[in-house]
Amino acid sequence: MGKEKIILTGDRPTGRLHIGHYVGSLKRRVDLQNAGDYSKMFIFIADSQALTDNIDNPEKVRQNVIEVALDYLACGIDPTKATIFIQSQIPELCELSFYYMDLVSVSRLQRNPTVKSEIQMRNFEASIPVGFFTYPISQAADITAFRATTVPVGEDQEPMLEQAREIVRRFNYIYGDTLVEPEILLPDNAACLRLPGTDGKALGNCIYLSEEPEEIQKKIMSMYTDPGHLRVQDPGKIEGNTVFTYLDAFCLPEHFERYLPDYPNLAELKAHYQRGGLGDVKVKRFLNAIMQETLEPIRNRRKEFSKDIPAVYEMLQKGCEVARAAAAETLADVKKAMKINYFDDKELIEEQVKRFSQE
Repeated sequence: MGKEKIILTGDRPTGRLHIGHYVGSLKRRVDLQNAGDYSKMFIFIADSQALTDNIDNPEKVRQNVIEVALDYLACGIDPTKATIFIQSQIPELCELSFYYMDLVSVSRLQRNPTVKSEIQMRNFEASIPVGFFTYPISQAADITAFRATTVPVGEDQEPMLEQAREIVRRFNYIYGDTLVEPEILLPDNAACLRLPGTDGKALGNCIYLSEEPEEIQKKIMSMYTDPGHLRVQDPGKIEGNTVFTYLDAFCLPEHFERYLPDYPNLAELKAHYQRGGLGDVKVKRFLNAIMQETLEPIRNRRKEFSKDIPAVYEMLQKGCEVARAAAAETLADVKKAMKINYFDDKELIEEQVKRFSQE
């Protein structure tokens, strides 16, 4: 088994990517890609997984594959440094999932906290699609197919990664040391763990990476703040205040010098808001300036890449070819370990020749 460090990460193509994706994963992927600490990086568009709860609307998934690819490129994912591929185009993943299913019980899947919460969120309690129910197994196939040593995800995905590790350990125990056991890489910015929507909730009302300046400003200026902060002179709360949550995630020290020189840092801005005398509009305008600065280059790069869509699909096709070759190597090792590589197993053939010659 190789010692090289390999990253696997990806996103479901159910819509354009938003700033929650950016601070939660995309920005760090670019940093990891450029740091040179990992010998390989695989980033996939999880269309097969997206179909498990969108099977009645496959066009939604199909149309958003290119949207996610454009967002990747716009954020700085470099296809010469990272392999970008589409999950459904790697059939080896399905075969690995099928073998791994024999290593996991139904009761174990039912106990997975992430699966339980996802089922509840999608109202699947009465009728759970089998594909959705078993997606921790397919996720283990995704991870192990590329011998990933590191999987960057949020804390909510820890149960999924632990299930993948269990599958690896059980397979290796039964069949010998074949699969690589992955480690989790959590976000380094606590504010990025679960960025809320502009309405203060976890879902909906997103600011998309491709959003136009006017729409960004409109969403920020209508953001949820502290409902008790009715007048400028009133003391305000920063806990649960979406504007300050976004500032925690995006604000840098140099932003104050550029856009709000009255304050030396974010701590002073928070302190003024908490003691009263600082209005929501001023804070929102500061956040808008930061978000416009952050998103403008991403939006401009996306527009450039979108001028040549065939080239983007060609990039994806090449990535799929590289990914499929890597997955095929792992699948071959798995089948050899399981002793179901019948036509390559010369010892088996010779053994059968001897057995039948003695009859």
